[in-house]
Amino acid sequence: MNKMMSNKKAIAIFILPTFFIFSMVIMVTIASSGVISLLDWNGMGEARFVGLKNYQALFHDKVFRSAIGNSFVFLACTLILQLPAAVILAVLISDCVRGEKLYRTIYFIPVIIMTSVTGQLWMKLYDPVIGLVNQFLGAVHLEQLQHNWLFDKKTVMIAATLPSVWQWMGYHMLIVYSAIKSLPKEIYESAQIDGANKFRLAWNITMPSIMPMLKVSVTFMVVGSMKAFDLIYILTEGGPVHASEVPTITMYKTIFSKYHYGPGSAMAMVIVAICLFYALVVNGLFKKAEERLE
Repeated sequence: MNKMMSNKKAIAIFILPTFFIFSMVIMVTIASSGVISLLDWNGMGEARFVGLKNYQALFHDKVFRSAIGNSFVFLACTLILQLPAAVILAVLISDCVRGEKLYRTIYFIPVIIMTSVTGQLWMKLYDPVIGLVNQFLGAVHLEQLQHNWLFDKKTVMIAATLPSVWQWMGYHMLIVYSAIKSLPKEIYESAQIDGANKFRLAWNITMPSIMPMLKVSVTFMVVGSMKAFDLIYILTEGGPVHASEVPTITMYKTIFSKYHYGPGSAMAMVIVAICLFYALVVNGLFKKAEERLE
C-alpha cells in the first residue's frame, strides 16, 4: 500500500477518471450557468449579453431576498431541532442498549421514504379539518392554537421545515452514531474507573472525539438549507404569497415558468456562492473549536 501511495503515476491513474467526471458534471454545469447568467435569454431565441445586470436586479428583487430570508429560517430550525436530536439519539442508542439495531433502523426509515410520500404524509397531518396536528390540539383543549398551518403566512415556513427535520434526522443520527461506535472502549472504561458518569462521558469524551464528523453533519445541514427544494415545493409550492419560497424555488419558477434563463442562472450562481461561503464558515468555526479542545 505504501509503495502504491508513493507512486504518483498510480495516484494519477486512479484520480483522473473521477476528476474528469466531476469536471464534466459539476464544473461544466456551474461554468455554463455562469455564462448564461450574463445573458438576456428565454431559452430558445437569440441571447443578448447584458453583463452583470441580472445580478444587480437580484438586489432589488424582493421575492428573492425574501426567499434567502426564508432559507435562514430553514437553517435555524435545522440547527436548533435536527442537530441536537440527532446527537442525543446517537449517544443514547450507541450505549449498547437493548434493541440497538432496531432503534437505528426505525430512526433511519424516514430517510429512505420518497420525498413525495413524505410531503403527502405531512400534508395530511397538517390538514385543518382531519389532520392529526389540529386533532391533537383539540384533544388537549388547545383549540386556540389550531391553524391552517400551510396557508398561514406566520406559520407556513416553520410548518414546511419540520417535515425536512423529521426526514433527515435519522441520516445525521447515523453519521454521529458511526463516529461514536468507532471510538475505542478503553477510553470510556478508564473514565468510568475515575468516577465519570454518563453525562460526563458524553460531554468530555464523546463530543470532542466526534468533532470531525459533527463538522461533516453540520456542513450538510447548512448547505442543505440553501439547496432545499423538493419537500417545500410539494407542501406549498412556495406559497402563500411567497411566504415559504426558498431560493431554489424562486430560481425554478424564474427559469421554467417565466423562461428568464439569465436571471434564473444568476440566482443559481448566488446560491452556489452562498453554499461555498457557508461551508467555509462552518469549517472555520470547527477549526477554532478543535484548536481549543487541543
